[in-house]
Amino acid sequence: MGFFRKKSNSKMNSNSISTSQMMKTISANELKTNLQENLQRIKDSLGKSSDIIIREIRVGKEETIKAGIIYTDGLTDTTALQNFILETLMLDVEGTELQKKLSPEQNLISILKDFAMTVGEIKELTNFEELLTGLLSGDTIILIDGYAQGLIVSNRHWVERGVTEATAQVIVRGPREGFSENLRVNTALVRRRLKDPNLWMESKIIGKRTKTNVAMMYIKGIANDKIVKEVRLRLDRIDIDGILESGNIEELIRDEPYSPFPTILNTERSDVVAAELLEGKIAIFVDGTPFVLIVPAIFIQFFQSSEDYYQSADIASLIRLLRYFAFAIAMLAPALFIAVTTFNHVMLPPSLLISLAAQREGAPFPAFVEAIIMEVTFEILREAGLRMPRSIGSAMSIVGAFVIGTAAVEAGIISAAMVIVVSITAIASFVSPTYNLAISGRILRFGFMAIAASFGLLGITIGLIALLLHLCSLRSFGVPYMSSLAPFNLSDQKDAFIRLPIWKMFTRPRLINQQNIVRQQDSASAKPEPPKNKESEGG
Repeated sequence: MGFFRKKSNSKMNSNSISTSQMMKTISANELKTNLQENLQRIKDSLGKSSDIIIREIRVGKEETIKAGIIYTDGLTDTTALQNFILETLMLDVEGTELQKKLSPEQNLISILKDFAMTVGEIKELTNFEELLTGLLSGDTIILIDGYAQGLIVSNRHWVERGVTEATAQVIVRGPREGFSENLRVNTALVRRRLKDPNLWMESKIIGKRTKTNVAMMYIKGIANDKIVKEVRLRLDRIDIDGILESGNIEELIRDEPYSPFPTILNTERSDVVAAELLEGKIAIFVDGTPFVLIVPAIFIQFFQSSEDYYQSADIASLIRLLRYFAFAIAMLAPALFIAVTTFNHVMLPPSLLISLAAQREGAPFPAFVEAIIMEVTFEILREAGLRMPRSIGSAMSIVGAFVIGTAAVEAGIISAAMVIVVSITAIASFVSPTYNLAISGRILRFGFMAIAASFGLLGITIGLIALLLHLCSLRSFGVPYMSSLAPFNLSDQKDAFIRLPIWKMFTRPRLINQQNIVRQQDSASAKPEPPKNKESEGG
């Protein structure tokens, strides 16, 4: 009995110690009533940084009340600070009824918030950590001597890139505006397209040191509540010191992190985000980046472009089929060439086989080594052209590829057929509308080349079966990655390999959205028809 008594006493002591430590932490994090102590604590916490501006002023009746104005130079709108805060406190209250209220006997914080400040958003604060977060975000802090609380005035302003044309996802027909690095500008672009009160947005702060603003946007009543809950859970689970770009969020919440295929779509186009929200998906905005994440994402979604829905259905379907074909070429063309020339000669016509044999007569390397040399060389040229200045990057990559290919063929190191195959493969890899999927094809290309050099067409067939099984095993926030194909859904084929006319697409994807599936009630009534000739009817 004594043992259990001692054990329970130790538990009670540990609980009392943890409670007392928690109370000390809370009290240490609260503001003091002395203005000088608060200002000195701000200076000590920020290392007396030169961009933190602290100004002490006197307000109220007979100017007996001390106040402190703190803001971050470069992140705060100094014009609004001068016109709506400093002038209001120091000049506008003189000789007015408000000056009589600004006395030590009154609650100055409430009076300033309700009567004096003419800016948009004002919040009271009692927490020192909240003070530092608002100060370093560009807000202005107002502290009053004698009060253990203050005001956060929202007047953030910094130099930023405006709304410009999207550069990563270029289209011929459609809106040109793309997202910027400002989260509020990005959410406003989507709000302007979807004027629906059911468009809900939840904001979070992620990152212990960066304190990055992250917003999750979805349409209530269309988005699946289970997926919304799962996205919210994964975002809340992130515990890291800094988030600098949406790619950090993507890597922390994605399914199957070691798969070469992306399970989260990123876009810098506001029309794409609006269209995906209407299908029941969820958008994740990250402050400081123009790329917005879309979840869940499925395989066929990476072959779709926003321009598909701005062109006629037949043209869009033809271009989409071309994208699938180009992706297959980018992934399999070198492997097929290696397999046919190394193992499966009988599949070639005799005249073509003789021509290829004549080209390879003086080649010192096997086809697999040739393909590796040319593919690695082209990847180096591609990366060099991407990192070099734009004025010379494209010219360097084109001239470099032409010169190296021609010189390699004339020197007898590489066969001319191999240069043609690698060139076609490189061109096909640029057809993909999403950069992530193109990278996946480039990675898989080398794997298929290796198994083609080892087992020929049989190895390629086995590799394709393994790839298909891997794709069918993937999930994106609980949704099968090969949705509408596996599991097969006939109604969703209207926007898979081809696109039917918009007046026929009257339902949303069923596996992604399980509520409010109907997009338009009657597709037959929406079918466009030419006007009837009344004269012919009367005759």
